[in-house]
Amino acid sequence: MNNDPDEVRLVTSDIDRFWLAYDLSEGKTTEERIDVFESEYFAKGSIGLKDFIEARIESAEELVKVIEARPRYYASIRQSSNRVLDLTDQIRGYMHNLKRLHDNAVFPDVYFTIGKMTSGGTTSSNGLLIGTEIFCRTGGLPTDELNEWYLEVLRPVEDIPYIVIHELIHAQQAYDFGENTLLGHSILEGAADFLGKLAAGQHINPHLHVYGEAHEAALWESFSSEMLQADFSNWLYNGSNSTGTRPADLGYYVGYKICEAYYEETADKKAAIEDILAIKDGPDALRFLKESGYGP
Repeated sequence: MNNDPDEVRLVTSDIDRFWLAYDLSEGKTTEERIDVFESEYFAKGSIGLKDFIEARIESAEELVKVIEARPRYYASIRQSSNRVLDLTDQIRGYMHNLKRLHDNAVFPDVYFTIGKMTSGGTTSSNGLLIGTEIFCRTGGLPTDELNEWYLEVLRPVEDIPYIVIHELIHAQQAYDFGENTLLGHSILEGAADFLGKLAAGQHINPHLHVYGEAHEAALWESFSSEMLQADFSNWLYNGSNSTGTRPADLGYYVGYKICEAYYEETADKKAAIEDILAIKDGPDALRFLKESGYGP
């Protein structure tokens, strides 16, 4: 990790290894495919891939299960996944924007992987870990293989810089989640979207804002009644069980609005960013909410 965006390594070797394993496994039985992905993708992967396996993929068996359940989607993403490095200048430009906003910004290496369609990104002590398959949507999307959540969250490869910046914001955060409340975690995620937009001009959840702006008062009434609980199931990380017209992960939207309100209320914008990056859960999150003035 360093302080210079131009020194960041954007590592795409795991994408190459994925497609090698994919090709070698074609036409084989499920068990044989699992062995190929284990030996050619997992075993030879970068340290970032190994972290992503532990955090999000779990096993070669789980990965192959998803590939076999969505064969046409995976077949459709190869060309897009191989274009990641075309976006290098844009990614570094947004990193430089963050450096101007936040003097003490740090810049970990970025590892682009292909996983099992459960996560667009996360972080580890070794860098930012991007689930590239979430950002390879094309015009030929096989909608019959995908549920409503995927139809909302899958993005084209041109949006990869926004997930990189979202995860980069997480790398700056010094949150303490000892009390583990919905409010604290929503601010954590909303801050990454809000500060990500300040740096990149866009965030990864525009669909949440379309819904949120149309239902803001009702969402706040419901959120505020649950925000001190440790149950996130109605608001965060709930894409697998979301139903109806209400999108999953609306805690990102509420957290964004709280951070936005705090930023707008604070005259010193750099100080506001420092505050947003340093919130602790529990009483401090409540203090931050009160000072933001948010609550339509």
